[in-house]
Amino acid sequence: MATKATKTATKKTTRRRSKIKKNLVIVESPSKAKTIGKFLGRSYKVVASLGHVRDLPKSRMGVDIEHDYTPDYISIRGKGDVIKELRKDAKNAKAVYLASDPDREGEAIAWHVSNILKLDDDQKNRVTFNEITKDAVKEAFKEPRTINMDLVDAQQARRVLDRLVGYSISPILWKKVKKGLSAGRVQSVALYLIIQRENEIKNFKPEEYWTIDADFKKDKDEFKASFYGENGKKVALKNNDDVQKVLAKIDKKKDFEVTKVTKRERRRQPQPPYTTSTMQQDANRRLNFRTRKTMMAAQMLYEGIDIKEGAPVGLITYMRTDSTRIASVAKHEASNYIHENYGSEYAAIKPVKGKLPEGAQDAHEAIRPTSVYRTPAKMKQYLTNDQYKLYSLIWSRFVASQMTAEVIDTMSVNLQQNGVDFRANGSKVKFPGFTKVYKRGNEKDNVLPELTEGDHAQMIKDDPAQHFTQPPARYTEAALIKTLEENGVGRPSTYAPTLDTIQRRYYVRLVSRHFEPTELGEIVNTIIEKQFPDIVNVQFTADIEGKLDEIEEGKQNWIKVVDKFYQPFSKEVDAAEEEVDKIEMKDELAGTDCEICGAPMVIKMGRYGKFYACSRFPNCRNTKAIVKDIGIACPKCKVGTVVERKSKKNRTFYGCSRYPDCDFVSWDKPIGRNCPKDGHFLVEKKVKGGKQVICPNGDYEEEIQK
Repeated sequence: MATKATKTATKKTTRRRSKIKKNLVIVESPSKAKTIGKFLGRSYKVVASLGHVRDLPKSRMGVDIEHDYTPDYISIRGKGDVIKELRKDAKNAKAVYLASDPDREGEAIAWHVSNILKLDDDQKNRVTFNEITKDAVKEAFKEPRTINMDLVDAQQARRVLDRLVGYSISPILWKKVKKGLSAGRVQSVALYLIIQRENEIKNFKPEEYWTIDADFKKDKDEFKASFYGENGKKVALKNNDDVQKVLAKIDKKKDFEVTKVTKRERRRQPQPPYTTSTMQQDANRRLNFRTRKTMMAAQMLYEGIDIKEGAPVGLITYMRTDSTRIASVAKHEASNYIHENYGSEYAAIKPVKGKLPEGAQDAHEAIRPTSVYRTPAKMKQYLTNDQYKLYSLIWSRFVASQMTAEVIDTMSVNLQQNGVDFRANGSKVKFPGFTKVYKRGNEKDNVLPELTEGDHAQMIKDDPAQHFTQPPARYTEAALIKTLEENGVGRPSTYAPTLDTIQRRYYVRLVSRHFEPTELGEIVNTIIEKQFPDIVNVQFTADIEGKLDEIEEGKQNWIKVVDKFYQPFSKEVDAAEEEVDKIEMKDELAGTDCEICGAPMVIKMGRYGKFYACSRFPNCRNTKAIVKDIGIACPKCKVGTVVERKSKKNRTFYGCSRYPDCDFVSWDKPIGRNCPKDGHFLVEKKVKGGKQVICPNGDYEEEIQK
């Protein structure tokens, strides 16, 4: 039994231990806090600020233009309890470390937190790491630094510029067009590009051209070739007359002679590892991920996943980067993995290096797995389906970038008869190289029979076909991001919110994964293009981005950059107030009366387009969706017709015009014919490369003629 003296000593020790102060680490998110907390141990307390704690006020400009564009920062509404808790923790801490993300935004968050906690500006309390692994985090805490005010100023300049543009143009749009509209530097350029592409499509004049494909036979081997030209020179077939002249020269009873055989070895190099932009593009193309979805999944992979090895661990490096640079330790690990799993012939001695886009900062590494040995197969059980798909993409792209080239044997054969040239091209993979891990598409070998000069081959079938040149395609998310990046507009962190904003404002809509401008978007763009030409000038916006980068590098003063932009811009704002006529978004009469109160129904513009509403709104709130009748009888009741409708998530579906009396619905468009096998109605279904008519029961399908 313990003595009274022993008990007293134990109490004193416990009290002494409870008074030992901990080091406080402040990050942005709870998941990041949880991961880092387990790496650092008991002497550290890791808490989350939940993003920014201060920002410009929403109700007013919040920028003092008369006094060097001083921002009037206020605590963000709803963050009072978080700030109170941070102050309490900081007061009781041995030291405070700011460990927000390693970019402009992260540096600004650290600076704002430092301000609300009244920390010493000269204190070395800023900690950054490119990956959230135990070694990287512990190494970062050995060398804390002061807050980099050049980074903060660059972020502050962007924020002030965006506020000056948004809060100057938006009120004009509210006053002249419609309430709730907005304008911004990068979003205005994105909208402009989409509308420019739409105008190109509208003004496009298709041109006719023809091709002649043919089947040839040499002994028992058959192969395909296409018309090339005459007497060794390439000839374009503009119409059917040109085709008939060519066919008239061919004697089908005579063989074609092989006049030239060219064999080459082609090497196809792997692509460099992902930057933010290329990751967003590939995820959109390959996984059908929206940009926001990609960034959310990447954020979770970066901040830490519990893989049942003690503490959670970040599976990828920081996901906001424009660099393709790779750390030497990661290259060495990848080389070892490739040697062990594929063999030395697959490991590149000098891995491919990507070119940095103009204006790229190269501040962080490319996006890569933190350990190549955490293969997607091993990690699958710990990840959601979306996380797994994206991680597989990042992992395979990185490993492939450290591998050797794909080697392809190519063969080009010229066949000639009476001066008419046909050409056959074949290819066969000689060595797969990086494609063992990362394939660009479903490419198949096209092996030609062994042919030599002087051989003869018989044409067994010719297939002339008429074609028309196609207009440029509308932008997908991937294509628009690529165009913005190539033009130096925006930065990795801005693409997702930019695309989200122009859709939320209903300036554009996504139709079959392609952007189409709305009537409202075209009205807004016309005003901005006329009154604020610099805002939609791609080169001007790119130059602004370049100046923001120079602020980050300490080469420019942020106040001077903002002032140089604002002085001419403010004159354009004053002129727009006077010159822009009020655009009456008049309600169009629908031609029917409200079934509730009898007043005329009108057509109004909503978030997802136009809809019917009672003209007595708000006294009568009756609304109806505008439906498109596709002109076929309802397959179920045979009385109503099939109409095109929109779901709550803006997805198109088809239903009966007599709903709710008839509850027929289909995601795929009925075509008005029944399946010849089982009598079920046939539908038009989107498939890769076009559309197909199918039976929903899976018993029948037919190609739609193009």
